Amino acid sequence: MEIFQQISQWMNEHPILSNIIKYLIWAVFILLTIAFLRRFLRKKLPDTGIRYKSQKAVEFFGYVLLTIVTISFFTGSIKDFALAIGLLTAGITITLQELILSVAGSFYIFFVGVYKPGDRIEINDIKGDVIDIDSIYTTMMEIGEWVSSDNYSGRIVKLSNAFVFKGPVYNYSKDFPFVWDEFNLPVRYGSDVELAKSIVIKTASETLSEYVSKSISEWNQVVNKYYIENAQVEPTLAITMTDNWIQFNLRYIVDYKKRRYTKHLLNELIGKEIQKTDGKVQLASTTVEIVRIPNINMNKE
Repeated sequence: MEIFQQISQWMNEHPILSNIIKYLIWAVFILLTIAFLRRFLRKKLPDTGIRYKSQKAVEFFGYVLLTIVTISFFTGSIKDFALAIGLLTAGITITLQELILSVAGSFYIFFVGVYKPGDRIEINDIKGDVIDIDSIYTTMMEIGEWVSSDNYSGRIVKLSNAFVFKGPVYNYSKDFPFVWDEFNLPVRYGSDVELAKSIVIKTASETLSEYVSKSISEWNQVVNKYYIENAQVEPTLAITMTDNWIQFNLRYIVDYKKRRYTKHLLNELIGKEIQKTDGKVQLASTTVEIVRIPNINMNKE
C-alpha cells in the first residue's frame, strides 16, 4: 500500500510525466489488442479474402482509436474516452458482421437442427453432403456441377454458417429421407397400351416395394408433424398423347441417395420386359413422315 501511495504522490507532483505514462500504457494496450485480433482472425478464418479484409478492418479501427486517445491526452480532454471505445466497438461489429453471423449461425444450426453431418443439403445454390460443421463454416462434399445426377464432383466446399439466415436450406434427409422422381417412356402408336401399362406398373411396384413400405411410416410422421396433405407413395403412371408417340410418365418414390441407380434399374428392367412382348409393345423415337413429294418439271424451253 505504501508503494501505491508513493506512486500516486509522485504522479500528482509530476502531472505531465503522469499523462505521458498513462498514454503509453493505453497505446501499448491498443497495439497489443490489434496484434491479438489479427492473430485470432488469421487462425479462425481460412478464407483468404475474408481474413485479409477483417485484419485490415481491425488495423484501421485500432489506429483510429489510437489517434483519438492521442488527441484526448494531449488536449487534456479525456472524459469522452468511453464514447470513443463505444464507437470503435460498433465499427468492429459492423465490419466483422459476417464472422458474427457465422458464429450465430453455428448455434442456430445446432439448437434448431437445420442439418447435421451426414445430411444432404442444398444451400446458396450448392448441393452436397455435410461432412463437418464448426463454429464458422459448414464443410460439404459437393454433388453435381459438371458431373451428372447425384454423383460427387470431388470438390470439398466450405460455406459460411451465416447463409442459414440469408436464404432457403433444402434438406434431402431430415424427417423424410425419400424424394419423388420420374421419367418419361415413349411408346409407339399401335402398341398394346394396356400391356405396356401393366409392364411399367408391375416392374416399378416390384422394384420399389422396399422403398414404398419404408416411406409409408416416415411420411405419416411428416403429416402428423407438419401442416401438409397426405401424398401417394406408390408408383403412379400418367399417359399423354403426343404428335409422335404415347408418352408414359412414371412417378415413384426413392431413397434420396439412390435416385440415379434406381432410375437406371427401372429403365433396364422395363426395357427387358418390353422385348419379351414380341413387338406387341414398341418404344418410339422421333420420326419424320413424308406425305407428298411435289412434281418438278424439268423440261427446258
